[in-house]
Amino acid sequence: MANAADRVYAAIRARIENGAYPSGRRLKEEELAEELGVSRTPVREALRRLRNDQLVRFVPNRGAFVTAWSVEDADQIFVLRSLLEAYAAELASEKITEAELLRLQELAHEIDAAAQQRSEANHRRIAVLNNEFHRMVLAAAHSRRLEETVSWLVELPLVLQTLERFDDADLQRSCSQHHELIAALRARDRRWASAVMRAHILAARNIYLQAPWDKPGG
Repeated sequence: MANAADRVYAAIRARIENGAYPSGRRLKEEELAEELGVSRTPVREALRRLRNDQLVRFVPNRGAFVTAWSVEDADQIFVLRSLLEAYAAELASEKITEAELLRLQELAHEIDAAAQQRSEANHRRIAVLNNEFHRMVLAAAHSRRLEETVSWLVELPLVLQTLERFDDADLQRSCSQHHELIAALRARDRRWASAVMRAHILAARNIYLQAPWDKPGG
């Protein structure tokens, strides 16, 4: 049963993160069980785990729904990330390895390539690659507690919603900031790395908050 629940959990989480199950969607146990070829028991267990991850919420007498963020929720997530990830960039500037720098460079180039063509599929790809980029910086900080805390705050669906509000100039600036951050990390400059990361996240915050109020939960 644990193996089945693990597989179902991974499948549903992936669909939430890539936008296949959008914010606010109802997750019916019987439909998920049929779609994934399992009984309802592992689905129920997977949904409980996703609730603990803050990706699913339960509404009394209605069932499970993909989490939707209010404007205030989103604002707090961005602000907390800007503070914690800026600190992670500081730590990473002192500890990052050449192999990690090379991987960050690869990810930045992949994001650049995906950003050349605006489409829903490419937005999802950029969101996934961007998540890996930020997680790589976190890993390079070599602080397990910090990594766990920030990982809880990074919500891929929220990142995807933000990317969908970027215009071409916003997307180009975000890509340039990735490369500037790599340069700061390579220079081992704590203040520079921290400033770039903070500006990078706060720029995304401002775009999200200034967009028309059609966001789930807004």
